[in-house]
Amino acid sequence: MKYSAPKGTRDILPSEIFMWQKAARTFSDICHLYGYEEIRIPTFEDTNVFQRGVGDTTDVVQKEMYTFEDKGGRSITLRPEGTAGVVRAYIENGMASLPLPVRMFYDITAFRYEKMQKGRYREFHQFGLEAFGAEGPEIDAEIISIVNVFFKKMGLDKISLHINSIGCPKCRKAYNELLKDHFRPHIDEMCEDCRNRFEKNPLRMIDCKVDGEKDIVKNAPRLIDHLCDECRAHYELLKSRLDNMGIAYTEDPNIVRGLDYYTRTVFEFVSENVGTQGTICGGGRYDGLVESLGGSATPGIGFAMGEERFLLEAQAQGVVFDKPDYVKIFFAAMSDEAKDYISKLCYQLRLEGIGCEQDLLGRSFRAQMKYAGKSGVPYMAVIGDEELSGDSLKIKKMEDGTEMTVSKADLIGYLKGI
Repeated sequence: MKYSAPKGTRDILPSEIFMWQKAARTFSDICHLYGYEEIRIPTFEDTNVFQRGVGDTTDVVQKEMYTFEDKGGRSITLRPEGTAGVVRAYIENGMASLPLPVRMFYDITAFRYEKMQKGRYREFHQFGLEAFGAEGPEIDAEIISIVNVFFKKMGLDKISLHINSIGCPKCRKAYNELLKDHFRPHIDEMCEDCRNRFEKNPLRMIDCKVDGEKDIVKNAPRLIDHLCDECRAHYELLKSRLDNMGIAYTEDPNIVRGLDYYTRTVFEFVSENVGTQGTICGGGRYDGLVESLGGSATPGIGFAMGEERFLLEAQAQGVVFDKPDYVKIFFAAMSDEAKDYISKLCYQLRLEGIGCEQDLLGRSFRAQMKYAGKSGVPYMAVIGDEELSGDSLKIKKMEDGTEMTVSKADLIGYLKGI
């Protein structure tokens, strides 16, 4: 029987993994520049972590989570995102006692049962980061700048930043009543999801995938016009910080974000590239999430970026990923004695951090030469009786056939320099 990868998953092959590795290294390096440290969290959590953290009115919780009962009768869910798990780890491990702000980044797989689209899978990958303990807009601006630096370092330029404020529980409570008054005469015209959200979380009706383009939604009161004084001041200072750094942005009152834990600042980086428009990265502030998961009241903020979506966008914008030459040289053996010499030599070179290959299939000399030509290795050396008894080797550059005679004593230095 022939098996296939489960629907919504895919293999990341050696022919493309270097692009993922390049993005991961760049993201990690930039996070470290800002003082963030990596955290690794479990692939699955107690289901309540996501129901309480992500929000039981969201599509993620209601429709997309992979939830099952384990052999101990516990309800377990494969993580659909990273923030709730990081918050749980922050609380459980007593990280509130660390110097503030506590800053962490991650590179994870996540799982959502949703419709298949280009760049969207049921098992997917995310870069993300979270910061705890800073309530001012300075950290909002700094986190936004991290994404901006990442895109610039990776060579993406057709990306725009959109920002909004969705207020705090204080101003949202009054705004939700305005929304209800606005939608109530038309509730029968709304989809089932919106009717369910009407009482629990009317704000989520704004970004409904079904009703979002209807006039009743487009003409709804804007939360940005009904912020309390504290939230208004926070938002204005965020814009001032971004202006000061020279980071361009668009104010977008329609940004709500799809998860219930967001407060005040929300933002998205959106592609402006023809044919690939869409959100590449999104995030925002979640000042009540730590408390809702059992911790003390702690301000927080973070973002997540789908790696599949990011790589599609990078390729669409013509970003070139150079595949590194991990293996520098192939040694072809003309005799059994040469094979013994090559085996020892390769071990010594690898101890020195030099990538090299030898024949492992018992190929003929001719077949070894053919393999070297097809493998893409940049250099080759033939080891025969002359090389075994002499003090030097001839190193051939495969690209143009030029040869360089290198003494055995200088071989390590030479290979490190090419």
